[in-house]
Amino acid sequence: MESKKEELAVLERQSGDSELWNNQEKAQALMKQIGALRDILGLWEEASVACNDLAEFYEMAKAEGTEDLSESISKDVLALSQTVSEMEVRKMLDGPDDACPALLSIHPGAGGTESQDWALMLYRMYLRFLERENFDFRVMDVQDGDDAGLKSATIEISSEYAYGLLRSEIGVHRLVRISPFDSNARRHTSFTAVYIYPVHENIDFELNMDDVRVDTYRASGSGGQHINKTDSAVRMTHTPTGIVSSCQSERSQIQNRETAFKMLKTMVAEHYRQEEEAKRADRMCSKKKVEWGSQIRSYVLHPYQMVKDLRTGEETSDTTGVLDGKLKPFINAYLLSTSEEGQP
Repeated sequence: MESKKEELAVLERQSGDSELWNNQEKAQALMKQIGALRDILGLWEEASVACNDLAEFYEMAKAEGTEDLSESISKDVLALSQTVSEMEVRKMLDGPDDACPALLSIHPGAGGTESQDWALMLYRMYLRFLERENFDFRVMDVQDGDDAGLKSATIEISSEYAYGLLRSEIGVHRLVRISPFDSNARRHTSFTAVYIYPVHENIDFELNMDDVRVDTYRASGSGGQHINKTDSAVRMTHTPTGIVSSCQSERSQIQNRETAFKMLKTMVAEHYRQEEEAKRADRMCSKKKVEWGSQIRSYVLHPYQMVKDLRTGEETSDTTGVLDGKLKPFINAYLLSTSEEGQP
């Protein structure tokens, strides 16, 4: 905490420099750093005061044998424990991109309807999680499957630390269940890949539009008559990498085109950044490469109920809860493991 106090003092002195405000982007970034440090120090001070107060109350209750006070202390200790747990998670979010908002993208693997239905289940799971955690988000695009499920989905999460919390989800998710689409009720295994991209306010990357194919199509889903009668949705494909961004969340094609371009720029920039890091270190420094062999989590619904993270060993038999968005135990276990070993 002392080093953070010193860091805050230095940043506050820098914020007093009148020349700083000639560069609004730099000034805003500095103020965001100051705000984050103040939040951390404020939480620490509150927890320290609460801890000292509880220690005094405990001594009083022990001396006086007051049962009511003991019950009150127990509740306060539980609240303090939860606060400390949140502080520990925030302490682990110290990667270079962890404070960034994020794009979450879901793509089913081979397997047709089975994998597309699994992609839809994961899409719903993440929506529930984002709602549970009070994240600010919006669905940018959903491509429905041919018979069921979905072909792809993209969610923009604008809350701070979205990338840091959700980078644990990058990789291939494996589902084992009795297929509802198989008349013989056989067991099937399905795969879906989840990608998370950090969103930076200013990306130092130029996207060559000669390398981008732009397609328009009719948006699907809710939105009234207009959304179904005009080719307002936009899909952009970066041909050198095969990366695709789509947007149908805006009413006009122009707005969707601008949003799809920003998303594609973020995705392609991150792709090339990872490639460079892989060349230098022969491994991904900020996240594991997503391949069909790089399964990160297994969801078994038959013959038994189990969700297990293959990296940390975290597991639970509450499959219904997990698919309803109860992901914090898996996220925290992953953050703890990467904090101990260094960024993956």
